[in-house]
Parts: sequence; C-alpha cells; structure tokens
Amino acid sequence: MGTIDDALRVLHGRNRILVFTGAGISTDSGIPDFRGPEGVWTREDPADFTIERYLADPEVRRRSWQRRVTIGFLDATPNRGHLAVTRLWESGRMVGCITQNVDGLHRAAGLPESALAELHGSAATTSCLACGATVPTGAIRERLESGEDDPPCRVCGGILKADVVLFGEVLPRTAMARAAAMAETADAVLAVGTTLGVYPAAGFPLTVASRGMPFVIINQGRTDLDDLADAIVAAPAADALETLVSRLG
Repeated sequence: MGTIDDALRVLHGRNRILVFTGAGISTDSGIPDFRGPEGVWTREDPADFTIERYLADPEVRRRSWQRRVTIGFLDATPNRGHLAVTRLWESGRMVGCITQNVDGLHRAAGLPESALAELHGSAATTSCLACGATVPTGAIRERLESGEDDPPCRVCGGILKADVVLFGEVLPRTAMARAAAMAETADAVLAVGTTLGVYPAAGFPLTVASRGMPFVIINQGRTDLDDLADAIVAAPAADALETLVSRLG
C-alpha cells in the first residue's frame, strides 16, 4: 500500500491524466456499491439485471423500478470526490473521465459531456424500448409514487427502461468511442473506487498501463490490476481525491 505522496510522485509532470471511476467514488453520496461486503450483489440476484429477464418478466421490471426509487440515484448529490475530478479537469491536467457509474454525479459536479464517457449509461433518463421516446426518470418516479408499478410508455404503450446498460446489452457506441480516444492519448491513469474487474470497461485503464504510463489506484480493497499499479492508496475515495487534486495544484 502507498500514500498520497507516492501517488503525487507517480503523477508528477503528467498533463493528460485519465480518471477511471467505479461505484466507490459515489458511496459518500449515499449510493451503495455492487461488489463490496454490503454491496447490491449481496442482496439482489444478478440475473435480475439481464435485458432478457427485464423484457420477459413484469415482476422483474417492478423490482427494477422500485430500486430506482429506493437506492438513492435520483436524490443523490455529488460529493467531494466528484468535485475533485471536476477541479482536476479544470486545471488542464486531465484528458477525461471514464466512469462505470450510472448515477450522473460527474455531470452534476460540472464535468462537461466532452470530458466524460458513461460506459454503462445514465439513470437520469428513461426510454421506451419500442418507439425510443425519452423522458426524465424523475417523471417516471412521479408515476410510481402515484401507484403505477410498471409504467408503460405514454406514446406507444411499450416497455420503459432507465437508460442504464443491463447484462446482455451492447455498451453505448458514443461513450465507447470517446473512452477509446481518451485511453489512446492519456499519459497516466488514475483509477478510483473500482475493483477493475468488469470488462470491457477495465480494458481502458489496462490499455494505458500496458503502454508503460503511470498507474495509480485509489480503492478500499484489492483490485484485479493491483500488480500493474505504480501506487495504491487504500483510502476513502472522496478524502484521497480531494487531497491528491489539491496537492497536484
């Protein structure tokens, strides 16, 4: 394990840092992670997160909508970690941010769309799987709170789904292309709050590290790429990021 000083030494002089974030950056905003000791997978069946089951089973859809209301995505606000990433971007030392999160908190923290690749989509909007009509997910929450448990599309009556990627779906092409461009030009990678075990997402920081660029990990717990890291900071994401970015200047 290393320290913030170790991370600073590794990132010294780097001006195109790729930030790669996972669920651990959002836990201070009240959003649970997936793979931790208290994560979502300890309480939910991962098979309920497949597109096939979502389409076929109204009960799966009802549970999915209930999670959208209770898990905290729609009411969460950015924490010090998200704000630190935005400050790093504004300092001109960052090539962009690739996130596996669907909570939209990087956007809410002021990171521009051009600097962000949301590989797994965003829970902020909902679309009809039949006609493609899109509405804010907040509007769907109002329908849920008024008694609908599996609200259909008001345009065509089709199945609605929050714009997050379920297992079995293709990752969004625009986000993937933007992430590939970031990884290609990055001169360092900073991975925050992720086990680095989900592919193809984890392939982007791996690509940067495989080119011999400095690799820093901030995470509480081991990751699948620890052996490649030049510095590992085992600390809460918000605390470590705030300190690191402040000292990077």
